Order: sequence, then C-alpha cells, then structure tokens
Amino acid sequence: MKRAVLEALKKNKDHFISGEELSKKIGVTRTAVWKHIKQLKEEGYEIESVSRKGYRLTKEPDTLDANALEIEIGSKHIGSNIHHFESIDSTNTMAKKMASKGAKEGTVIIAEEQTGGRGRLGRSWVSPKGTGIWMSIILRPSIDPTEAAKITQITAAAVATGLRNIIGEDVGIKWPNDIIIHKKKTCGILTEMSAELNSVNYIIVGIGINVNVDIDEFPQDVRSVATSIKAYMGENVSRREIVKDILFAFEELYLDFIDNRNIEKSIDICKKYSVTLGKQVKIRTKGREIIAEAIDLTEDGQLLIKNELGEVETVLSGEVSVRGLTDYV
Repeated sequence: MKRAVLEALKKNKDHFISGEELSKKIGVTRTAVWKHIKQLKEEGYEIESVSRKGYRLTKEPDTLDANALEIEIGSKHIGSNIHHFESIDSTNTMAKKMASKGAKEGTVIIAEEQTGGRGRLGRSWVSPKGTGIWMSIILRPSIDPTEAAKITQITAAAVATGLRNIIGEDVGIKWPNDIIIHKKKTCGILTEMSAELNSVNYIIVGIGINVNVDIDEFPQDVRSVATSIKAYMGENVSRREIVKDILFAFEELYLDFIDNRNIEKSIDICKKYSVTLGKQVKIRTKGREIIAEAIDLTEDGQLLIKNELGEVETVLSGEVSVRGLTDYV
C-alpha cells in the first residue's frame, strides 16, 4: 500500500491530494494513509501536509528505492521487478542466487552498498554506501553460450547512452567493458553466465558506476585511473535518473538483439564512442603481452587488432586486459 500512496503523490506533484481522496483511490482507511505518509517521510521523502488540503510531494531522496524506480520506469520487461538492498556483499552474487531459484528475466538487484563488489579478472570493486550505482540484471536469452559476450557490448552501449543523456559528450567506451569519463574509469561491467553445452540458463550483467563518490574514497592505487561523475561534474548527480536512462536504453538494445538476432545497433554505438579503436594498445593475456593497433569491432563485438608483424587478429573479450601504452586508455 505504501507504493500506491507514493505513486499517487508522484502523479499529483503539482497540487495537493486529500487524505480522503487517497484512501478512496487506494482502498484503505485515512489512518492507514497517514501511516504510509509517515513511513515515506522517515525514508527521506519531503511531503507537505496542509489541513483541509491534504498532502503534496515536494522532494524525493536520492535513494534507489525499488517502489519509486518501478513506478518511474514503468517497464514490462527490464526493471519491472526490482530488489533494493541497503547493504549486500555483491549484487551479482545475489542475482545468481535469485536466478537459480527462478527469478524472471529483467529482474534488477540494486544496492546502496556492496561489501564484496567484484570486477573482471578477479579484481575487487570499491562500492561505498549511498554514492554509486551497484546493480545487476538477470537475463534468460535463448542463445548459444558462445554468444554471451554480446551482452557485454549491449550493456556498454546502454550505459554510455544513458550517461551521455546526463553528462554530455565526454563519455567513452574502453573495450570490452569499461565506461570512461575524461580518460578515467567511471563504470565497470561484469557479465557472468550459467549454461549447459548448447543453452544458457541465465546471464547476470553487473554494472558498477562511481556516481557521487569522492575521490578520497578510492584506494590510493586506483586514483590515477578512476574517477566519479561527481568529480567530473563538480556536483552531486541523481543516481535514480541515471538508473532509469540506462535501463531504458538497455531494454531497447537488448530486445532488438533478441528479436533480430544481431547487435548491430549496439556495435555502432560502441564504435562511435570507443576510446580504444585507432589506438596502439597493450594486450595482456595468458602468458604473454603484445602491443597492437586496435582497428575495429566485429559484428559480434570482438576486437580486431593489427599486431607488430602487421597480421590481423581477433581478440576474445574474456581472455584479456587492454590498456593504453602510457596510461589507462
């Protein structure tokens, strides 16, 4: 019922709505309405109460409350079912547990804090409370397991699109899974899969974004390569708006892939915003390190490189770490 009260208040921001009207609309007593209003205030919602006028929502907290996000997203697919946690070890870990128990496709797990956040290749991910977006999406595509890497490119395209709507043009994609602002990492993507030989049980897409993180919260050893949106913009940014924009973009690109069996739109975005293509890069893989020119992305999202012998090779995203020759990108 609290969600119904919140939805009514959000839809009537420009004027007061009486307790009587709320009780009739939702089908509860006026006392129950008052209790839900009180709970919302305790959660940080600023609600003006005026005798004989009723209630009016004047300000919302920058929390990633599941009810508010589901109301605003209004999706029938990605984000229609959101689970919000104050603190969790890892949203990907929780997503895998939920997926193994039958959670439907499009379910989103989001947290104010991760105590054991993870990145690619076994790296840790710092996730301080209330300052970032730490979320995972459960997917159940009917694809061959060899196609799973495409999901990372779809996600990168969606995150870059969503962030550009809010930040502007200085957002790039470092292949295969990092989002860059002004040459520093702001977002990492971690894609994990459960599969049989020829079929996917589920795919988990983890997205970690440094939104309002202060630079001094980063470990000393990553400050030279990491940044936050707040550090770039000089002010706090709405995390909820970013989540909405990313999930909107993700749904469009993901459903296009499912319906049309290609990721052409996502690859076009990844190429357009790439900070990797056209550059000399250092590629670290099992047992070796090579210097090469990144020349293109294949239609499947793999990286084409020209090595020092002038030979063209395809690099698989799950096997490598790609860095610039002198800095992060």
